[in-house]
Parts: sequence; C-alpha cells; structure tokens
Amino acid sequence: MAKAPVLTPRADDFPRWYQDLISKAELADNGPVRGTMVIRPYGYGLWERMQAEMDARIKETGTQNAYFPLLIPQSYLAREADHVEGFAPELAVVTHGGGKELEEPAVVRPTSEMIINDYFSKWVQSYRDLPLLINQWANVVRWELRPRLFLRTSEFLWQEGHTAHATFEDARDFASHIHRDVYEDFMVNVLAMDVVPGRKTVKERFAGAINTLTLEGMMGDGKALQMATSHELGQNFAKAFNTSYLSKDGTQELVWQTSWGSTTRMIGALVMMHGDDNGLRVPPRLAQTQAVVLAIKGDEAVLAKVRELGDLLKAAGVRVQVDDRVDTPFGRRAVDWELKGVPVRIEIGPRDLENGTAMLARRIPGGKEPVALDSLVGLLPAILEEDQALLLKQSRERRESRTSEVSTIEEAVEAAVAGGWARIPWANLGEEGEANLAEHSVTVRCLVAEDGSVPEDGDAPGNVAVVARAY
Repeated sequence: MAKAPVLTPRADDFPRWYQDLISKAELADNGPVRGTMVIRPYGYGLWERMQAEMDARIKETGTQNAYFPLLIPQSYLAREADHVEGFAPELAVVTHGGGKELEEPAVVRPTSEMIINDYFSKWVQSYRDLPLLINQWANVVRWELRPRLFLRTSEFLWQEGHTAHATFEDARDFASHIHRDVYEDFMVNVLAMDVVPGRKTVKERFAGAINTLTLEGMMGDGKALQMATSHELGQNFAKAFNTSYLSKDGTQELVWQTSWGSTTRMIGALVMMHGDDNGLRVPPRLAQTQAVVLAIKGDEAVLAKVRELGDLLKAAGVRVQVDDRVDTPFGRRAVDWELKGVPVRIEIGPRDLENGTAMLARRIPGGKEPVALDSLVGLLPAILEEDQALLLKQSRERRESRTSEVSTIEEAVEAAVAGGWARIPWANLGEEGEANLAEHSVTVRCLVAEDGSVPEDGDAPGNVAVVARAY
C-alpha cells in the first residue's frame, strides 16, 4: 500500500497544499480571534531575516526608524476623504477603555498616514527640516472577511515608511528609489523572486495617493501577488494637516510626501513561489539555517565529527545548525528539515566516517551525493550561491512561460482564468476594459512601458497592462 504524502500535492489542491505546508513546516497557526495568526519561531525567524535585510537597505537611503501609537483618534481619519473612504470597511474601532465609554472612539491603526502627518506638521518648520525620512516596524489591523495565513489576516506585521520633501520631483524620485533600490533589490537578490515592477492604475492605487508603484510576483499556481508598494502622496495629506515649511526665499510652502510598505505577506509569497510537493525551499541568502549537519546514529565518533563540522562551517560564515537529536529517528528529522526548506543537509553516519565522506543533500535542485569531509567547508559557499541563482531562474522561467501577449479583453481573461498572466496594450483596455476584467475576477496588476520599465505616466503611449487573477 502506497504511503500517503506528507503534503497534499500542489496539482491536486494548491490552497490545501499551502495550508498543509504552513502547518507542517511550523510557520504559523490560526489565532483565537478569527483572522489573526500566531507566527511560530521558524516562521518568525524568516521574518527577522527579512527585517534585517530590508532595514539595512532602508537605512542606506537616510531613513530613520521611529514608532507611533497603535490607537489613532477617529477624527484624524476624516481629514483626508479618499483615505478614510478607502479604509472604512476594514477599520477596527475601540469605543470603551478603563471600564467606560471613550469620549472619542480610537481606531486601531490600519496604516499610520494620519497620525504621522499630525506630527510631521509639528516637526517641519523650515526647508532645513527637509527631507524628513521616517520608517516604522509595527503591526496593523485591517478587518479581513476571508482570512488566509500570511496572505490576508486581520492583523499583520509590516514596515511603513513616510517621508516629506520640498518638491514634487524630490518626492517622486524618493518613491522610485525605495521601489527600485530597497524593494526590488531585496526581492530579486535575497528572496530570489522574479518580480515585475510597475505602476498601478488609478482604480488600483493606494487611497489618497497620486501614484502607486508596485512589485508583482507570480505564484506557483499562476496567480499574482502584490509584494510591496511605494506611493507618491502629492500634497493631499499636507493640505489636510497643514504640513508646510518656510522656503529659502521666505514663502510658506506645502510639503510633498511619500509612503511605502511591505508585510509578512512576503512569507506567504516565499511558500507559494518556491515551495514544492516536499515543502519549503528557502533561498540561501535568506535562510536562517543555510545548512544542517545531521548525525545519523548516536555513535560517539559521529557526534564528535558532526559538532566539529558545525563549528568549522560557522567559522566560515555559514549559518549552520547541528542536529544531534539521535533519540529521534533519522528519517523523521530529514523529512522535517526538508519541509522547512533548509538549503543543504549534511548527513553523517558511521560508514560515512569510515570513508571520510558525508552525504550532501541539496534541497533546491534536489538530489544527494557523497562528498569528502575535508572539502565540504570549501565547497559550501559556492553551492549556496548556485542554488540561490537557480531559484531566481526557475521563478523567472515560470513567469515568462505562463505570460501571454494578447490584444483583446477576451484573450486576457482566457489567459488569466487558465492560470497565467496576460500582457495587453493599455490603449486596448482602458478603464472600461479594466471594469470588464473585474467581472471575471481578473485585475490589472500594473502598467509597464513597452520595454518593461516603469512608465512615468499612467497614460503614456505604449503602456502595457499586466493582468491576472490575484491573491
């Protein structure tokens, strides 16, 4: 009788496979309140690595971290009409505290534009105070009707950047800088994710923004996932909060602003873009554990060698973990590490020790081979870089092979419904066609220029719409 698979095969039921993997790789559990999640240590470790990589890139732009309150006076949200309209259906509101009704209800932050702008208006007085570049690592609450772990939860973790500039051009360029040199660089070079950078349509842009830049990734089932966004806010919030500065020539001017964010949704993307029927495949540059050294049996010489090799790899700069839990069957431990997607397993038993070898199992390309013990430390860094490049290559090949060039709305819908993306001239689609797509649960993920770059204008000649079904 065939042994049941550890995970539901992706081809049989992709959503079920996703839920199985989140659970069995010990990434997260559902929280006690519907739509919330408990992020388990292995899942949180991935987020910590993402935070560290992103935070370094954010700070390189000159941005500083700060923290703002979780609770926001409800009256603040009424100051920017488009913003409050965009978030109204998702708000969680606190009406009682300390055993009595509050004089003014407080909103649990869905985003922090309102409260941060209130303080920007106090902190910005002169052109010398600009640009003001602030980032916050925090949690937010947006009440979710159809929750799914990491992808859509009522509470999630993120970073949100907020900046104020003297001119439109400075704000525009900074939003683009974040989009390209923080988000895209991180996703391509650390997450090994092929992403399409583009511009959101008017319908899809952030509430209160004059332009939204996005990065869209294709998941394993062909659907799109919005990975991170960077917004030009124009002067909409500056007008609402009277955030102005005294210019060099002595006039009072309103600031120009940006905001930008990325979330724990990236963990869901990691699962769906790189995972396979055996579990996660974590890019080596991201992995909190790049290699695990496993003792097959509790032989003293084996245990000593496993620990020695772990120390050597650590000294060589490899993030390594030694698994000497010989009271747990080896097969079970090997399957657990495979589920978690650790890039490399080094397995050592008594026979390997006699032969001066170890069994090297590579999670990303798959396969095992014996390798001389004394060559492992020198080989591993190059192997990890090879596997990092392979994940990115596979991600790009999937998107390219499942993206169709079309000229009609009907063809675009057909491609998206079949589990792929379509590229259609924006001139053939337009806002009316965009509404037509929505009737088939298909959306314009972004607009790109003919050469694949980010267009400077949403209606620039030659713009192409990338359309798909999305999470």
